[in-house]
Amino acid sequence: MAVKLRLMRVGKKKQPSYRVVAADVRFPRDGRFLEIVGTYAPRGRSSTDQDAVIAIDNAKAIKWLQQGAKPTETVGRLLEASGAIAELRSSGAEVSR
Repeated sequence: MAVKLRLMRVGKKKQPSYRVVAADVRFPRDGRFLEIVGTYAPRGRSSTDQDAVIAIDNAKAIKWLQQGAKPTETVGRLLEASGAIAELRSSGAEVSR
């Protein structure tokens, strides 16, 4: 079973918010998933807050990466911003893309 760390869209129309999930590559984008790893709100949490919010559980992300899950390009950038990739490299593991 091939697993990817990818985004799952949630939220209202014109106000996207995403969950970072571990999902089988055969599952649809907003369908079934194995585990929620974190959240990403590119437009902030409210209409007054314009900064992106990234909340990723680094322990879960590292667990999936060590098991061979491949992050999508966008999730890879989010993992770098949250520090999960740096933690994984400091533990001596190879990061595959």
